[in-house]
Amino acid sequence: MTNPYVLILYYSRSGSVRNLAQQVARGVEQAGVEAMLRTVAPVSATCEATQAPVPDNGAPYCTLEELAGCSALALGSPTRFGNMAAPLKYFIDQSSGLWMNGDLLGKPAGVFTSTSSLHGGQESTLLSMMLPLLHHGMLITGLPYSEKALYATSTGGTPYGPSHMAGIDNQSRLSDDESTLARALGQRLAKLAITLRKTA
Repeated sequence: MTNPYVLILYYSRSGSVRNLAQQVARGVEQAGVEAMLRTVAPVSATCEATQAPVPDNGAPYCTLEELAGCSALALGSPTRFGNMAAPLKYFIDQSSGLWMNGDLLGKPAGVFTSTSSLHGGQESTLLSMMLPLLHHGMLITGLPYSEKALYATSTGGTPYGPSHMAGIDNQSRLSDDESTLARALGQRLAKLAITLRKTA
């Protein structure tokens, strides 16, 4: 049996979602589990774009094998009109083979997002990311109100998952509450993965 890892799979254009992903990874590692940060390639609006197999910087591109082998999944995307970004959906749309094999059945999953404005579709985006995970039979976990930062935050953060308000110029740094909630999701996913692994 391979060592468990939590896959933090995200798409980030301005860096805000990447910053959240790094905080989720910190939470995973604080719980004593390996965090695997991965991203997806952008999609082209023209015809077909050819991407280098490794991005210029940041996390490597995710493979379906890495998705299938994870013990838990944290999925992150900026909002696009209240929905997940096309590159992330494009990658997930290719996972029907994993669905047919039941590779993700019973594994915990959580979601996170970033928007330019406070009411820019954070919760609907988080909900949209949950839908394919439910079809895969994953166990969706959010953030319970035992996380005090949910009461305190005046920026991002929802019971559906961590979020960040990046500002209209996408330059706002993560607030303390946003970072705390992202780490809390990572810890929660890691602990659930360990618990479920012991009972399997």
